[in-house]
Amino acid sequence: MNTTIDNVTIDNGTSSTASSIPSSPRWVRWTGRVVSAVPVLFLTLDGIGKLAMPAPVKEGTESLGYSTSVIVPLGIVTLACLALHLYRRTAVLGAVLLTGYLGGAVATHVRVGSPVFSHILFPVYLGIFIWLGLYLRDRRVRGLLS
Repeated sequence: MNTTIDNVTIDNGTSSTASSIPSSPRWVRWTGRVVSAVPVLFLTLDGIGKLAMPAPVKEGTESLGYSTSVIVPLGIVTLACLALHLYRRTAVLGAVLLTGYLGGAVATHVRVGSPVFSHILFPVYLGIFIWLGLYLRDRRVRGLLS
């Protein structure tokens, strides 16, 4: 709904597309939150682990062919993208950025010859959970895909 004051139209931010999408039942939104919790918990632990830099993180990073100097910046990027994803207004941007980040993880594991289902596809599984959870809990995303 737009409001006109002295020949100036003010848009209140609603669009016919977003408002025409029915809200989902409560159980669907909660299912979306639970599905989203899986990658959020994993990526939170991963980001914090990169900031703390225990020996296994250093060894794992070096075994993937990276210098230990990239660990903290990767942890910051992970947590920043995750924060964007957790905030409702920027959730889609966060999901897009996390998808790119996880794509880099897939490429890294392909490059070093990691096992397919346990290492190469694990970031793909996380990406699926990120987008499925967002789809279930955000009607704007459902509106884009319907």
